[in-house]
Amino acid sequence: MNSTLNYKKLDKEFYSGKVLAVAKKLLGKILVKKTNEKILSGKIVEVEAYDGEIDKAAHTYIGKTKRNEIMFGEGGYFYVYFTYGAHFCCNITEMAMNRYGKSLINKNEKFNLTSGPGKVCQAMGINKKHYGLDLTGDKIFLLDLPDLKKKEIVIAERIGIKKSVEFPWRFYIRNNPFVSKK
Repeated sequence: MNSTLNYKKLDKEFYSGKVLAVAKKLLGKILVKKTNEKILSGKIVEVEAYDGEIDKAAHTYIGKTKRNEIMFGEGGYFYVYFTYGAHFCCNITEMAMNRYGKSLINKNEKFNLTSGPGKVCQAMGINKKHYGLDLTGDKIFLLDLPDLKKKEIVIAERIGIKKSVEFPWRFYIRNNPFVSKK
């Protein structure tokens, strides 16, 4: 049995906090995807926050649409979306097979395996059928590990966006080799 499953799942209360506080607290937690055949999991080392009330880069800034409606309800549901017409955003061998089509990978491929939301979704086999899943359920959930200390968190500007770039709402674990861009 995977040792990460010895931790408890995050509950609904965790997801109901302020956007920036929840984003920082996600660092170090474990994202788990369970199917009948396998369990895939990985530590969250990088997070970007978006606040639709003031943030033009947030998918909720323009108001409620079919694409983003899940974000207008209570917290704790999985938002999955297709981006750049190329990929969805959200045991190493299984993830490598999903990303690279092979099970043996070199060091560079290892560090590139899940460094970014599109890569995480590809490696874990997450797609539009996972949209709206309750993150307190049994298919995709987060495990509660201790919060990181303030000195372990780097605060930076978000990447890959053109609007509201001035918000320092990107958080990542200091010196972690799996962060997409330092």
